[in-house]
Amino acid sequence: MKGILEDIKTGQLKQAYLLYGEEAYLRKQYRDKLREALGGDSDSMNSHYFEGKDINCGEIIDLAETLPFLAERRVITIENSGLFKKGGEALAEYLAAPSESTYFVFVETEIDKRSKLYKAVQKLGRVEEFGLQDEGTLKRWILGMVKKEEKKISESTLNLFLDKTGTDMENIRGELEKVFCYTLEKDVITEADIEAVCTHRVSNQIFDMINAIADKKQKRALELYYDLLTLKEPPMRILFLIARQFNLLMQVKELKGKGYDNKSIAEKTGLHSFVAGKYVAQCGRFKMSELKQAVTACVEAETAVKTGKMTDILSVELLIVQYSA
Repeated sequence: MKGILEDIKTGQLKQAYLLYGEEAYLRKQYRDKLREALGGDSDSMNSHYFEGKDINCGEIIDLAETLPFLAERRVITIENSGLFKKGGEALAEYLAAPSESTYFVFVETEIDKRSKLYKAVQKLGRVEEFGLQDEGTLKRWILGMVKKEEKKISESTLNLFLDKTGTDMENIRGELEKVFCYTLEKDVITEADIEAVCTHRVSNQIFDMINAIADKKQKRALELYYDLLTLKEPPMRILFLIARQFNLLMQVKELKGKGYDNKSIAEKTGLHSFVAGKYVAQCGRFKMSELKQAVTACVEAETAVKTGKMTDILSVELLIVQYSA
């Protein structure tokens, strides 16, 4: 990221940039910074945007060979194309000797570093990965925005906020705007403010549901399930998330049994450290045999739906009833 900022600051811009990774917010931020620096945002005649899997590389190459109209550069932005996994060979060959006046900005979630297009961009320009940010980085980013609004937030309230929003920076930014609007006349953001305005993620609902199942609170577990259905969450996605939760709990329980601390467990499972502690506490309420049985039951429930033996809504409901009885 520092490399891109340095290019923009010095004006020594590369002819091709590839921005990729799971963090969509950062990808978009740096895409827009580059487009502005290249002059693409303010020049509709020489700025072109393509998105999706059906991009015609021949058309892109023809466009790239066209001289810019009364401008220094022609800027072509290509997003979510999949060309860095398959089908980008022709474009890779073109980038070996492109028109000097044409600049490319590629934006992708997933790429294959073995692809010819990846290697071509790497040779011609700059490749930057935007992965999910760690807990410390997210907290510093949030605190910076809170300070800018001349407000304060405690560590416990900040942890609650992250627990609600998850680690997606775009979601964090949107939820924080809601909090700022809600606390317009206040200097301090409290846990009550977070509870009042922040959206409860589906994954949090699933976590609460598993808690209710562990506590044998069947009514509460079913209420959470019906809430998800009301929110138009597909039953099979709910089943997938339940299975994923039990799988994670198995991993956490095994690592805890081997003596790993919460920080190490977070690193090995991909959980953030402020979430890992909750998983450690939750897995302690199950025996390993129960977790394994639950994962198997999730597979059986999916099979029952796919073979037409049971409806999707009923299969998940019976699973919840079985383990919360």
